[in-house]
Amino acid sequence: MTVSSWESVEVPAGWTLLVHPELESTNSEVLRRAGQLDHGTVVVAERQTAGRGRRGAPWLARPGEGLTFSVWLRPEAARALWPRLSLAAGLAVAEAMQAFGIEAQIKWPNDLLVDGRKLCGILVEAGAHGVVVGIGINVNGSDFPPELDGQATSMRLAGGRDFEPGEVLGLVLRSLHRLAGRIGADFPELIDRIRERCALRGHRVRLESGSGPLCGVVEGIGDRGELVVVADDGRHEILQAHEVRVVD
Repeated sequence: MTVSSWESVEVPAGWTLLVHPELESTNSEVLRRAGQLDHGTVVVAERQTAGRGRRGAPWLARPGEGLTFSVWLRPEAARALWPRLSLAAGLAVAEAMQAFGIEAQIKWPNDLLVDGRKLCGILVEAGAHGVVVGIGINVNGSDFPPELDGQATSMRLAGGRDFEPGEVLGLVLRSLHRLAGRIGADFPELIDRIRERCALRGHRVRLESGSGPLCGVVEGIGDRGELVVVADDGRHEILQAHEVRVVD
């Protein structure tokens, strides 16, 4: 897809689409320019050379294969609720994938899986006056680095055909637009839809949280978006974790 063809992407009313042939990181670009950007500004990189996942893990994208973009939002909800955008964004992508015939599950708090393999990563970072939602989707890739062998997938591999990145972007943005404003009073309804797609329920996991390492079986997702884990020493409710690994 060339830069000029992005003009056909259907973005939500009032949102703005900015496309760059190459960026180090769309999240970094948005945070750098946050003071100049309006709510709903979307920054796309056709090629991303130094993208970041959680804990600084790299997320690279090649033109036509990966879709990497970040959305600058100024939520009306209290700042303490902004982390819920990870789950809202995950649901937005999952429901967009369903429209393309791909069933994706949400791996709390920020990944989407298809048949146990990673399709999408999400990174939410707060700024002084808003929050950036970074999303990376494997669209048409089929050749992954050796370290990701058996761990990654793409829409092409899952759906059996090539997909138009601009069409995928438009559908995800419209879905995110509907859901991002519902992290406050309307969050319980979102949680019900997120629970239906929880990839971790019933699995034994190991995670790192602010209180230290924890190993246990995932009971599900709580009303505030927390991961509920049953360990040997009891029931734990985890609102934030650095890393969650399935160990069973």
